[in-house]
Amino acid sequence: MRIAINNSKLDISEIDTTKKLAGDFINYLKKGSFVCLYGEIGVGKTTFVKHFINTYQIYKNLEISEVTSPTFSLMNEYLVGDILINHCDLFRIKNNKDLTNLGLFENIEDKILIIEWPKLIKKKPKNRIEIYFYYKKNFFSRQLKIKKYGRCKSYAFLKK
Repeated sequence: MRIAINNSKLDISEIDTTKKLAGDFINYLKKGSFVCLYGEIGVGKTTFVKHFINTYQIYKNLEISEVTSPTFSLMNEYLVGDILINHCDLFRIKNNKDLTNLGLFENIEDKILIIEWPKLIKKKPKNRIEIYFYYKKNFFSRQLKIKKYGRCKSYAFLKK
């Protein structure tokens, strides 16, 4: 049974659901993938990235890294086997000059690029995945919605 398709909403209030969904993304994100994460502070964006990277490391039989928010460093890099993952947080970026200085789009085809707070990026790649994180009625319930654009690999996660 499908639990996520393009534009569907998923309840991620339970950390195990977030962990499984993020882990499932290792089957879909490859070199050249561009992912935008939208949502309020504390809604689960960095937690999602942490579980994606850690699951990928487990899959590749590598040591687990501590995945932290790149809010102050702006970008954290993780080498998972032969795949470079850049995890960026643009919350503190205020203008296009600062954005350009980060060099986000250099060699984009050779890495997975995951960006929190991507609103400042005016020209996003045509092929991308956007994930929207939402609080529901209270701050304990959360959901997300996935949208894909262009020719990103289609996905449908199967309930196990």
